Amino acid sequence: MTDLPGIVVTGASGRMGRTLIRTVLDSDRARLIGAIERQGHDWIGRDVGEAMGGAPVDVAVSDDPLELFARAHAVLDFTAPAATVAFAGLAAQARCVHVIGTTGFDAEDLKKIAAAARHAVVVRAGNMSLGVNLLVQLTRKVARALDEDFDIEITEAHHNQKVDAPSGTALMLGEAAAEGRGVSLPEVADRGRDGITGKRERGHIGFAAIRGGDIVGEHDVLFAGPGERITLRHVASDRAVFARGALKAALWGQGRKPGEYGMLDVLGLNEN
Repeated sequence: MTDLPGIVVTGASGRMGRTLIRTVLDSDRARLIGAIERQGHDWIGRDVGEAMGGAPVDVAVSDDPLELFARAHAVLDFTAPAATVAFAGLAAQARCVHVIGTTGFDAEDLKKIAAAARHAVVVRAGNMSLGVNLLVQLTRKVARALDEDFDIEITEAHHNQKVDAPSGTALMLGEAAAEGRGVSLPEVADRGRDGITGKRERGHIGFAAIRGGDIVGEHDVLFAGPGERITLRHVASDRAVFARGALKAALWGQGRKPGEYGMLDVLGLNEN
């Protein structure tokens, strides 16, 4: 048992944090050695199993990531941009695999993560599920096959607690569509329509976000042409699909050369 890779989960009390912890505890390929929460959180010092309302698991929640990262093989991190950037620096110091499911980064954040990846393995993806990553590949292929007579619109729906829009997955799909068309997404993205906007720009890629209830994640890519439409769709009904993908990434990253990877690499779907 002690030979299994040791995993630390950040943001332990959050929705994804709890799901990640359960996934690691249920795995026969990894072991949970640490759970992180912010300073002052009422879970600090408590057994994480009991804090989650279950049986003790002999892992106390800590606010000292560096001490845990130094003993870890991998860190699973679905928190917030500022926290993840800080964790990236610590994971690089510890040379442990940093699996990032956090979204909403700005350009400066991504530069800091790329710098950390020069020293350790970073697996970063807007979505960790197999289905979504297959959808990314399909989106790229369909966009490559169809010309600008087909408008591309990406719609995503998530629960009412999500703080960023469009979702990281929607942006992954937009990047794939742009790559298929041979264009730069920032130059063609239309991320908001309100009021009298004028007609739709030919070749643009549109985004729309829905927030409500407890929706886990739904993504549609619409290719709308004269007289016909093609819709590619993925629906996630359980956060465990993301947690299983994150754990798979953590195990895949063991022994890899430092660098920044994505789930397409982990799943062997990267065509580049």
